[in-house]
Amino acid sequence: MTTSSPRRPGRATPRTSRLVAFGAIAVTSALLLTGCGDQRDKVDGSASGKGLFSKLPKSVQNAGVIKVGSDIAYPPVEFKKSGKTVGLDPDLADALGKELGVRFTFANGTFDTLLTGLRSKRYDIAMSAMTDTKERQQGIDPEKGKKVSEGVDFVDYFQAGVSVYTRKGKTQSIQTWDDLCGKKIVVQRGTVSHDLAKDQVKACEKSGKKKIAIEAFDNDVQAQTRLRAGGADAAASDFPVAAYAVKTSGGGEDFEIVGEQVEAAPYGVAISKDNTELRDALKAAFDEIIKNGEYKKIMAKWGVEAGAVTDAKINGGS
Repeated sequence: MTTSSPRRPGRATPRTSRLVAFGAIAVTSALLLTGCGDQRDKVDGSASGKGLFSKLPKSVQNAGVIKVGSDIAYPPVEFKKSGKTVGLDPDLADALGKELGVRFTFANGTFDTLLTGLRSKRYDIAMSAMTDTKERQQGIDPEKGKKVSEGVDFVDYFQAGVSVYTRKGKTQSIQTWDDLCGKKIVVQRGTVSHDLAKDQVKACEKSGKKKIAIEAFDNDVQAQTRLRAGGADAAASDFPVAAYAVKTSGGGEDFEIVGEQVEAAPYGVAISKDNTELRDALKAAFDEIIKNGEYKKIMAKWGVEAGAVTDAKINGGS
């Protein structure tokens, strides 16, 4: 979630799109977390011998946990299945946890509040198909053009663009964003898709065409429901999310992608700028799972190999 862009569900102008917990005793921290997120059990990696545990901040070492803020309604990146958090990001978190020797626990939140939760130290990281953008890095509100926070750092781990999709057989000749002028689009609030839609409103006005009507929702599943019911002409999401919806919704009979994906940009794990130890440890862990093949297996599992990267980067967004 390309947020503001879960991407959930990517681009040069913002998914504008998708925390450090302290604990003297790891068991106590785990019990406290039970009520606010999924427990994704991992072995205590302090004895893993992989060498990355020592790179973590002391607070994380003591807690044995990395708290993740995520909008868990963005299949296939993160979503609930049988009460469990599953998807691309949770699987990557499991693999990272094995390298770092700690558990990752996911806490659910709406996409446009994740960075606020990160700044208030409710989470250690935000991992939610969030597009790495300069605006987010610098803490700039893209609409106001003003600095509103200290910004965050990103560890980039995936590449994705934005796709438009419609009800199957009801494309209304939509192929490009310009074709959306005079039509209604549904998006997830605070995402890159939302930003693109708002930019297109101005483009339609400038060219003398009717404006796009935008309806924004807290999560992408709600937007899909609205489109499926005929309440909009099109929806926009990060490509992996759009492709998954087209493949699975109604057995593949509800939606179809129109045109090409646009504004390809990196997904990044967001981390507070004052937490460079955690940032660097995560980058090292990503590089390790890319090297040892676990990353490739996870990409294949979720059918998103096209977005795979060959190494993790820090603040690679533009």
